[in-house]
Amino acid sequence: MSETKIIVLDDDPTGSQTVHGCLLLTRWDKDTLREAILDASPLFFVLTNTRGMAAKQAAEITREVCKNLKLALVELEKSGNHVNPILVSRSDSTLRGHYPVETDVIAEELGPFDAHFLVPAFFEGGRTTRDSVHYLKVNGKDTPVHETEFARDSVFAYHHSFLPDYVEEKTGGRIKAGQVERFVLNDVRGNSLQRLLNLHENTCCVVDAETQSDLNHFAGQLRTAAGQGKRFLFRSAASLLTALARLPAQPVAAQAMEKYVRGGKPGAVIVGSHVKKTTLQLDHLLKMPGVESIEVNVERLPSSRDALLSEIIQKCEQAHTAGKTPVVFTSRLEKTFSDQAARLAFGDMVSAFLMDVVRNLPKTLGFLISKGGITSNDALSSGLALRTSRVVGQILPGCSVVCCPSDHPRYPDLPVIIFPGNVGDDQAVATVYGRLTGQSAGVETL
Repeated sequence: MSETKIIVLDDDPTGSQTVHGCLLLTRWDKDTLREAILDASPLFFVLTNTRGMAAKQAAEITREVCKNLKLALVELEKSGNHVNPILVSRSDSTLRGHYPVETDVIAEELGPFDAHFLVPAFFEGGRTTRDSVHYLKVNGKDTPVHETEFARDSVFAYHHSFLPDYVEEKTGGRIKAGQVERFVLNDVRGNSLQRLLNLHENTCCVVDAETQSDLNHFAGQLRTAAGQGKRFLFRSAASLLTALARLPAQPVAAQAMEKYVRGGKPGAVIVGSHVKKTTLQLDHLLKMPGVESIEVNVERLPSSRDALLSEIIQKCEQAHTAGKTPVVFTSRLEKTFSDQAARLAFGDMVSAFLMDVVRNLPKTLGFLISKGGITSNDALSSGLALRTSRVVGQILPGCSVVCCPSDHPRYPDLPVIIFPGNVGDDQAVATVYGRLTGQSAGVETL
């Protein structure tokens, strides 16, 4: 047989936020990858969590995935299963992440490629690209992303929203802005097939998109070119995956996700993200009935870690027994660090603490909302110790629901909401909580 499979190396677990029915892998040994390749879904995600790592470690993890993937593909080929992989390096729609580190490694291990495409548009999150400038909708206005808080990220800062300039900046001048192929809206909406067929030697391309139909049309031309032998690599946000996968509507509507809640029990919310949007959403959530506010004072880490953990676990148990949903969140004060390594190390320490909380939540928990990309990745891979999980759909635009397997030792069939830090309006987390508990959180956002 010959089959096309979309294989996504996701630098946090939020890239599945526009698709459903597919596997998320937190392990990438050859056998697990082989299992995912043979799965019925047209795509799967390998959750590398590299956005939470330094560049060297991110490169090492990406290389390990690629080497094991190559072994799995070769093994399947020998057994008569020819698989044509479409490789996607999925990253943040606000341009944070290890580019070009990850695409360089993928090209070294699984290339050669004729081109790699930067497609950061993510419509559910208000991210669009026009005239090669990437925008984020802020207070209803399209704002060039270099003017937003994300461009000032302490690890992934950048100075340009014009994508060719962003590429030159991030590659340290190895790829000049003038060498970047621009596919603007007229190209994306028109016939670019011949141009795609003429690409070679891993040309860097940047792609405009204002609507999902833009990417749907362009993806059709990409598939045609691939069918004629062209090999492409993608660095994209989630909306391109919708176009490439061509999935039907999800089986359970967003408004009906309450059906996944175990036994109608209260759930728990874990908040690790520190972006401004998350803090605003947390404020609205804490005004909802039936929630219990539990703040983790990170200043007590690591000196009083054990005592703090015991306190938090006890408060979660008491809230659950009282029929309430504990909302566990890290103190909102943004800390400053001497360098990137110190910032990453502190983040690792806080996340490890939160995962100890997740491991000790009440066994009869009805649902879990994980707020923040790195927090969500750690919740799946460490807190819940999942090898694989399956996306059942989105409860809000950009917010996936995955379910623990039925044989999970502590939380069988537990629905977990993967909620990126920078997604949704101010009411979004409250809306998700309301949908899972049958309450209203004001104006619906889907």
